Amino acid sequence: MTTQIILPKLGFSVNEAALVEWMVADGAAVKKGDPLYCIESEKSLQEIEAPADGVLRILEEAGETYEVGTVIGELV
Repeated sequence: MTTQIILPKLGFSVNEAALVEWMVADGAAVKKGDPLYCIESEKSLQEIEAPADGVLRILEEAGETYEVGTVIGELV
């Protein structure tokens, strides 16, 4: 089963955020709760945890800004 990694909404008025870094390499195994990536909005820098166990497949690169709800990766 594949779990989509979706860029979360950090605040009521936040519609986009910068994907600062992936903390896990593409193709690496992760456990639910492991630090996965870091995002930055206009007000905060936040580390996001893996929502499930799996192998990371990166779909969007770090260093870019994405709309909230964008699928940036998958855990397979």
